[in-house]
Amino acid sequence: MVETDLHETGNTETEPTTELKQRKLVNNKTNTIKYQANGLPASNHIPATWTWKDVNWINIGFFGYLHLASLHALYLILTLQVQITTMLFAVLLTIFGLWGITAGAHRLWSHKAYKAKAPLKLILTFFNLISHQNGIWVWVLDHRVHHKYQDSNADPHNASRGLFFSHIGWLMVSERPEVDEKRKTIDMSDCINDPFVMIQKKYYWVLMPIVSMLMPTVLPFWLTGESLWNAYHVCVALRYTYSLHDTFLVNSFAHSTGMRPYDKSIKPSDHPLIAVLTLGEGWHNYHHVFPWDYKTAELGNYRYNFTTAFIDFFAKIGWAYDLKTVSDDVIQKRAERTGDGTTKYSNLKLENFNPHAHHEHNEEENLIWGWDDADMTDDAKKCARIIS
Repeated sequence: MVETDLHETGNTETEPTTELKQRKLVNNKTNTIKYQANGLPASNHIPATWTWKDVNWINIGFFGYLHLASLHALYLILTLQVQITTMLFAVLLTIFGLWGITAGAHRLWSHKAYKAKAPLKLILTFFNLISHQNGIWVWVLDHRVHHKYQDSNADPHNASRGLFFSHIGWLMVSERPEVDEKRKTIDMSDCINDPFVMIQKKYYWVLMPIVSMLMPTVLPFWLTGESLWNAYHVCVALRYTYSLHDTFLVNSFAHSTGMRPYDKSIKPSDHPLIAVLTLGEGWHNYHHVFPWDYKTAELGNYRYNFTTAFIDFFAKIGWAYDLKTVSDDVIQKRAERTGDGTTKYSNLKLENFNPHAHHEHNEEENLIWGWDDADMTDDAKKCARIIS
């Protein structure tokens, strides 16, 4: 995918202007969220459409090639033409690349859900290059916009425009003007002050081809005698295509199907299968309610959340610290107040679950992208447990 100048802008101010504040309104009949914000034009509430003039033929051709190359890779595997070591190497690269997104660009840099020392940041920056989903800067900027304006026309992969659009279609057509407008309101000062983010941003299109394409092709050839043709198609094309769809599942299916134990009024939902496939990113209803929780889930075990295990390991050796999470009491009260009553994949106790209980509202009035968002209230921060 081609990085465009649209992502080069970012507000370095730490406080967005008050006229750009947004307010969440719940439509009880349709269980959808609408937004009323001075910064969004009235057209934001009109379903977005596209014409043939909006089609991005370069990206369509790129994705078409990727899928054809991936089908050829599957043919090579099924006809036993690929070494087992090559396939294992592709799996390892997939996991590393996903960690570069889940533990790195997502939980660390986008949401500031924990802090990392330089060695861990270096590892995650390298893993992020493997993933080749643009760089940390682009990923963080668009993801923060997604959380602040979820499922509206300012959301880059607006789930209200359908399953295909939110999965991959958003990369095949020109984006809405509201998206770029809202990018300019996002505070990116933390990333500007992070040398790992800015160095990667500066040299991304030099480093990424080496790490994500050249290295996975050449290493199997050098180490095990695998053909360059096989190594490229399995370790680059197939691995990359799979990791893209893995990430896209969170944008699409995790905004359309599943349980909503914590807030039934929003599209993001919890889905255990997506959690497994994405190393723990499938608990999306929880994540949009508490975007600053480093686990992105209520569950404390690692069965459905391999990324949490990754972060906890580095916390044990001191490379990750200030891990932010939510107390069981706050989770229970929020689920009782706004959840859909499901507790199958939850620590919520049915015998303690009272959907008619009245609790003091302590959630933010405005949607937030994570810790240190200017719209995150002091009361919300008091609800957090910080593990050092």
